[in-house]
Amino acid sequence: MGFFRKNDSATPTVPAGVSPELAALTGDYALDPTHTTIGFVARHAMVTNIKGSFRDVSGSLHLDGADPSASTAVIEVAMDSIDTGNADRDGHLKSGDFFKTEEFPTMTFRSTAAEALGGDDYRITGDLTILGTTKPITIDLEFNGAAKDPFGNERVGFEGKAELLRSDWGLTWNAALETGGVLVSDKIKLRFDISAVKKA
Repeated sequence: MGFFRKNDSATPTVPAGVSPELAALTGDYALDPTHTTIGFVARHAMVTNIKGSFRDVSGSLHLDGADPSASTAVIEVAMDSIDTGNADRDGHLKSGDFFKTEEFPTMTFRSTAAEALGGDDYRITGDLTILGTTKPITIDLEFNGAAKDPFGNERVGFEGKAELLRSDWGLTWNAALETGGVLVSDKIKLRFDISAVKKA
């Protein structure tokens, strides 16, 4: 059942057309960094994919079960926490060639619009700031469900994906290959696995 899906039943305690179950999920949530992953995929040397993620992520969600367009999200990523499984590569990504993490320690996403696409599918549009440059980005999300964990926390989960051109944010470093092409793709695929806990 879709997180924001409406039905024809009404009760005295929730807005008309909204199921009590979904209305109960409306509220403010904090991202659980130990169960949330912000990942990326880049093409390397034109022939293979390199995957990475950020280990230090924080943020908040406001979910509105009655009106998905009123839902919002803010995500902050510590760029120094980048992890591709190779220390030398991580160091290069933190350097002046790429993320300049000493000068720009944080990447931020702030939503500007939300839309229900039907079923469990949603679309979030927002402003992504990298290297002090802010550009719009659209993230397609799937609602994975809601549950109470063994510690009594009310949780919701989403997974999502997006694509961007890193050059739009000034990430232009590259190296030409003798066989043609470049070492690092301009197109980057983003992947999101989000777990958030409802605030008291």
